[in-house]
Amino acid sequence: MSVPLFELTSFQRDILYVASDKDEPTGQEIKQELEGELEEITHGRLYPNLDTLVEQEYLDKGMIDRRSNYYAVSEKGEIELKRRREWENEYVKFE
Repeated sequence: MSVPLFELTSFQRDILYVASDKDEPTGQEIKQELEGELEEITHGRLYPNLDTLVEQEYLDKGMIDRRSNYYAVSEKGEIELKRRREWENEYVKFE
């Protein structure tokens, strides 16, 4: 069963935000981008969260080679990210 975007962790939402800005990034590319804003991210933190987002159908996962996968925001993920952004914009207003 799918979890609403609002119930994902902030880290999981951050993964989606980063993945939405890239063209089929690898897990390592997502990790590097997040580490620019967050503390060091371990393999044991990143990949279980990526797997959860795939299971929840927010991300699609594909194989680049035997060692690397790519991730892409799914149609459901895009719809939910847009919905989340609209909700955030209702409350966060800066000029």
